[in-house]
Amino acid sequence: MVARQTPDVSRAPATTAYERHAPDPRVVEHALRPSRQAVFWLEGAGTPPVAAPLTAPTRADLVIVGGGYLGLWTAVGAKRRDPGQHVVLLEAERVGWAASGRNGGFCEASITHGEANARARWPEEHDVLHRLGADNLDGFADDVRTLGLDCEWERTGVVQAAVEEHELDWLGADRLDAAQVRALVDSPLFLGGTRNADEAALVHPARLAHELARVAQELGVVVHEGSPVEGLGRDTSGRVRVRTARASVVADRGVLATNVFPSLLRRNRLMTVPVYDYVLMTEPLSAAQRAAIGWAGREGLGDLANQFHYSRLTADDRILYGGYDAIHHLGGRLRERYEDRPASFARLASHFFATFPQLEGLTFTHRWAGAIDTCTRFAAFYGLAHGGRVAYAAGFTGLGVGATRFAADVLLDLLAGQPTERTALEMVRRRPLPFPPEPVAALGIELTRRSLDRADHRQGRRNAWLRALDAAGLGFDS
Repeated sequence: MVARQTPDVSRAPATTAYERHAPDPRVVEHALRPSRQAVFWLEGAGTPPVAAPLTAPTRADLVIVGGGYLGLWTAVGAKRRDPGQHVVLLEAERVGWAASGRNGGFCEASITHGEANARARWPEEHDVLHRLGADNLDGFADDVRTLGLDCEWERTGVVQAAVEEHELDWLGADRLDAAQVRALVDSPLFLGGTRNADEAALVHPARLAHELARVAQELGVVVHEGSPVEGLGRDTSGRVRVRTARASVVADRGVLATNVFPSLLRRNRLMTVPVYDYVLMTEPLSAAQRAAIGWAGREGLGDLANQFHYSRLTADDRILYGGYDAIHHLGGRLRERYEDRPASFARLASHFFATFPQLEGLTFTHRWAGAIDTCTRFAAFYGLAHGGRVAYAAGFTGLGVGATRFAADVLLDLLAGQPTERTALEMVRRRPLPFPPEPVAALGIELTRRSLDRADHRQGRRNAWLRALDAAGLGFDS
């Protein structure tokens, strides 16, 4: 995708394609009626054996806090580098229950939240970052094969569709016209787009987390679930001490992989904010319904709006449809009640049938939400604390399925103290700007969200607030 240009227009329609082609409200009501507030992926991943909570003081070489993708990849990577070291992983709930078990399952090559973000923030490193991201995705595919990860891996690529005339100007030289895009995925909204066959894959996200936990334990990692960490410090000898309500782990080194949850390091408390993303899952499509939309290549699918949608097929031919609303709540807190937002689900359902009117009558079986750890540069940041004994990464901003594997290697490199190509990156060496404290952060995020929505309604024209963010290096590009 090329850098976006502000269209030279004097007037623009005050509606989007999704609004202009909105279905009858009764279609939306019928489709949502049988849906349940439940995460499809977690229900379909089976129930892995429960790992007992930490109940006794433990000594380790490496302690990892967090049982999502980042913590699990770090645990697996640590044991592969040094099989003899004792690694302990602490998870507050169940492995993979949060973002790692409820995302869209898009595994992308980009480790920078897209080409435009990389070119804007690290122009001199862009080519290196692109190569490292491609290598990471290839390495991911190799791990799926060699480790036997049963995660429904599909190297399908991704289609990006333009649904407004002004979005066509954002496409590169390899753009597809409307007929070519609709030959891939048939929607009357699609005016053009691109297809990248190499830089994305699809996975079953919860199965991936469970499989990584299985491999980690087979390599000798000790996993403790139901063990929320309450404190991080150093003992009298300088070793890392991680404390739970029942016991503690003392280790030579530690990794913090808590992502969207409040950091155990004060310096990182304002580095991320939680933003809730909403998702729908349809019932399985019939053969006739599949024929009506095509999608023979099973690519991941997204549009080009600031408030963008993403969708994909599952192994049993359901359609996952999510995105658009990104909701931050005052105070930056995480609450289960935030996951049920009828207005967001109704809007998604309406946009779904605007995209695929040929599927009217289809119903949704699941609806859910998850919190994304957003930082001001929209790609992960890294660092060391406690005298170089504790490494951390966070801020993946919704593209962590693939990037967490890369990040795990960065963290292990940092703890080893050996310079590598990864640790020399400016992206790794420099931290992004923090968010301001609440309630200023909430006000700024809401103003940004409304401004992005207005831009989508005004042919991409960015207002003064968005232009100021762009100038400060804080601008968002989906």
